[in-house]
Amino acid sequence: MLHSLLPRFLKPVLYQQTTRFSFTPCRFSNFSVAMGRTSKHVTGKKRKAADEAAPSKKGKVEEQKTLKNPTSSDHSDTDYKTSRKTADGKEFNLKISSWNVGGIRSAVKKGFADYAEHEDADILCLQEVKCTPDKLPTESKLKGYHAYWADGKGEKLGYAGVGLYSKEKPISVKYGLGPAHDGEGRLITAEFEKFYVLSCYTPNAGRGLVTLEKKLKWNADFLAYMKELDAKKPVILAGDLNVSHQEVDLARPKSNTKSAGFTKEERDDFSKLLEEGFVDTFRHLNPDTKDAYTYWTYMANARAKNVGWRLDYFVVSSRLVPNVCDSLIRHRVFGSDHCPLTLTLNL
Repeated sequence: MLHSLLPRFLKPVLYQQTTRFSFTPCRFSNFSVAMGRTSKHVTGKKRKAADEAAPSKKGKVEEQKTLKNPTSSDHSDTDYKTSRKTADGKEFNLKISSWNVGGIRSAVKKGFADYAEHEDADILCLQEVKCTPDKLPTESKLKGYHAYWADGKGEKLGYAGVGLYSKEKPISVKYGLGPAHDGEGRLITAEFEKFYVLSCYTPNAGRGLVTLEKKLKWNADFLAYMKELDAKKPVILAGDLNVSHQEVDLARPKSNTKSAGFTKEERDDFSKLLEEGFVDTFRHLNPDTKDAYTYWTYMANARAKNVGWRLDYFVVSSRLVPNVCDSLIRHRVFGSDHCPLTLTLNL
């Protein structure tokens, strides 16, 4: 019913040689905002101009073939072994990767294990696992890793969920942020000898910003937790933080100032995190890089067109910055509406 009401130019395209339409709900308040269009109805001259700019039926078919969202990864396109060195010329000896897989049961059918083998990270963090530990698919059991899972409870069972794989067994593992936030499985903290690693899936502000206050409460409590950990050991935060910090971090900033993930409140909270002694590693190393995104809606071939958002991060304690070699976005790896990230360090 919803599909039939959509304007012709917003109808979803076909994916993976199937006759069913892929109509995945968008994380934003409305599709037009998510894609950077205004929500005003186009009439008169604007409609005429839009029609004149629209391709012919033949041209539209050709465009879909050209810009269709990729669904499988060609790992020969990515050099998983190469990384920059530290500022003083040291090679990396620690690799941490992170990926919002959009459901582990779906991801294993789209090459998750193959990616994990090629990446060969020392630590791999997952978000939006959407699966209880007792129902994890066999393919999610990676050889040579210790695995830890935090899932939703009660009515949130199988809702969000995070995971953490590590070749080295952590000294300790903690689940959650506290009683006010622990029902959805959003955080794992693994303690190692020289640092903490956090696999985090920050709450979304929701369509129409209905859960913005909930997210701001999480942000405040999470900042206090980060500072508490940082007082003991350096912190490496990995995950989907559900915010694009600067205008350069999304393709359509002007039309998304009231969209979840780009409100002033959310961006200000991320600024507060950085002001308290933490560093966004990708932006630190790539201050002027544009069109670098980690999330694309499945709709309208957004990924093929690179109409995206940078929502996923590696944030580290400022005293770890000299140890950072590289912070990479694996945009050629497919299987989710997010792509993986990799951080390399010398420690």
